[in-house]
Amino acid sequence: MEDSIEVADLLVIGGGTAGIVGAKTAARLGARTVLVEYARTGGDCLWTGCVPSKTLLSAGHSASERSPSNSSTDYAAVRQRVSAAITTIAPEDSPAALEATGVTVISGKARFTGPGEADVGGKTIRFRQALIATGSAPTLPHIPGLDDAQRVVTSETIWDLETLPERLVVIGGGPIACELGQAFARLGSQVVILARSEILPKEDRDAAVLVRESLRSDGVQVIENAAVDRISNDDTGAMVHTSDGQEFAADVVLAATGRKARTQGLGLDLVGVDCDESGQVGVDAAMRSSNPAIWAAGDVTPYPEFTHLAGVHASTAASNAVLGLRRKVSEVMPRVTFTSPEVAAVGVTEASTKTQTTSTIQHAHTDRAITEEQTAGFTRIIIGKGGRILGGTIVGPRAGESLAELTLAVDQGLSTRALAGVTHPYPTYNDALWNAAIAHARSGLESPAAKIAVKALAGFSRWRTDRLNRHRNTQ
Repeated sequence: MEDSIEVADLLVIGGGTAGIVGAKTAARLGARTVLVEYARTGGDCLWTGCVPSKTLLSAGHSASERSPSNSSTDYAAVRQRVSAAITTIAPEDSPAALEATGVTVISGKARFTGPGEADVGGKTIRFRQALIATGSAPTLPHIPGLDDAQRVVTSETIWDLETLPERLVVIGGGPIACELGQAFARLGSQVVILARSEILPKEDRDAAVLVRESLRSDGVQVIENAAVDRISNDDTGAMVHTSDGQEFAADVVLAATGRKARTQGLGLDLVGVDCDESGQVGVDAAMRSSNPAIWAAGDVTPYPEFTHLAGVHASTAASNAVLGLRRKVSEVMPRVTFTSPEVAAVGVTEASTKTQTTSTIQHAHTDRAITEEQTAGFTRIIIGKGGRILGGTIVGPRAGESLAELTLAVDQGLSTRALAGVTHPYPTYNDALWNAAIAHARSGLESPAAKIAVKALAGFSRWRTDRLNRHRNTQ
């Protein structure tokens, strides 16, 4: 006979960022919360994503400063640095940390078996509401020979490499491809990036140009509009062939071409949860699935695959589920590609209508960038009617930090005048954002109507001042 446990107010399936944030949110609201994770809590972000990749990028940056000639570094020390970063952060995402907030953590694979019920290793868990937070996994492209190629890795398995690859071919041109490609090049690998279209296709083209130039200055061969035709093997490694006849030898091939939601085997069909063709759980603006009692958040949904988004969406979903609310998630979704230079963007990134304008400040005119000799970048904001800030792109050091203020401006519907009127500390890279707002606000004074109004106000001010002075002189 199956064992059973007390009914849970919220059953959370998945212990990554979305699952952890969702479970903690529910528990802090007083809900009886059960989280099921089949591997280890912390998810891809901690173990194979954000934490190791940003540590690797930092190590690569340090290596490039010590030896710009791209000589090979001590990869064992780099791996230790990555491991240390994970070890330091892991306790915050551990089962013990979750249980300290009131969450019951169960190790195993969960599968829905019917309305309000799920099976975990032969145990039946009954629940009132459930949150699917199973994330996504890297996918391999359909390329002849890829399955037989030696040492093919993804963003999930590249951390298993014990030695630095001498020749690394990256298939893909998105953020993961560019970040890891640059990091390994700076550590001493000979890197080739093969992008099907252009690198960073979702970003401002001027931003992509700067990243491309930076990659090439680090020794990366960036080959765009390159379709990989097949992969062959020989005694020395793999050979990647493109459809236009180019060949690239590789000791390691990194496939960075996309991810797929982990929904297989969850029994979603038994509880009426609809998924799209790629397996992602369909949700409404409140993060509720087609089953009113089941919610989803993170990479398992059609929303962009960002850790920060997963956390915010999971918190919204959990509070909605526990409190019976219908709060909607914000449509403002910031993103950062952590190459050097960083590319940070939010909202509208290109003026596409007659009512939209742009204001751009090149970092060659930003004092902090000049002092640090990091002028290869810019800040660009997109402005709509009434001077409202709709979005923009920031390229340069710490662009992700500067993006926070721009994200708030977009979310709150602020105008360039509002942003220009806030005192900013000097000198910072954020001066560029402030000056972009000031430039647009000042441009409003150039219209004929504004000039007439300013002239009238100045005239009135002079008349009043003269009148007051005459009055004082007669006393």
